[in-house]
Amino acid sequence: MGTEQRIGPTEARHVTAATTTGATTMKAIVQDAYGDAEDVLRLEEIDRPEVGDDEVLLRVHAAGVDRGVWHLMTGLPYPLRLAGYGVRAPKNPVLGMDVAGVVAAVGKDVARFQPGDEVFGIGKVTFAEYACTREDKLAPKPANLTF
Repeated sequence: MGTEQRIGPTEARHVTAATTTGATTMKAIVQDAYGDAEDVLRLEEIDRPEVGDDEVLLRVHAAGVDRGVWHLMTGLPYPLRLAGYGVRAPKNPVLGMDVAGVVAAVGKDVARFQPGDEVFGIGKVTFAEYACTREDKLAPKPANLTF
C-alpha cells in the first residue's frame, strides 16, 4: 500500500496510520507515575494515533527535551498537577512537545503538507514513533538541516 492517495483537486489526501505500514501499534516512552526519569520512564508498545481531519501524522525523527517536559515528568511544582495534568498520576502517559519528522499521513482538511514532507514544530505525545499535531503547529524543515 502507498502512503499517499490522490483523489481530486478539491479533496485532500487522507490515510490512517495503519495504512502507512500495516501496523496499528508503535513504541513510545511512557510513564504512569511522577518521579525521576530512571524510576518512571519505560519503553512500551502502545496504540498508534489516528490522524484527525485537521491533523498531520508524523513519523518522529527527533523530539526535544526541555524544562517543561521535566516538570510534567516529575509533577513539580505541585500546583502543576492541579492545573489539569493529573493529581496523583499523569493524565497523559506519553511526554514530549517539540518534534521533527516526516509526514506519514494527513487529515482531509490539511492543505499545506503531504506524505513525505520533512517538518518540525510542536505537538503532543512526541516521545513516540508517531505523533499527531495540527497543521498550523508545523513548518517545513530547512533542506540544509538534518533531523
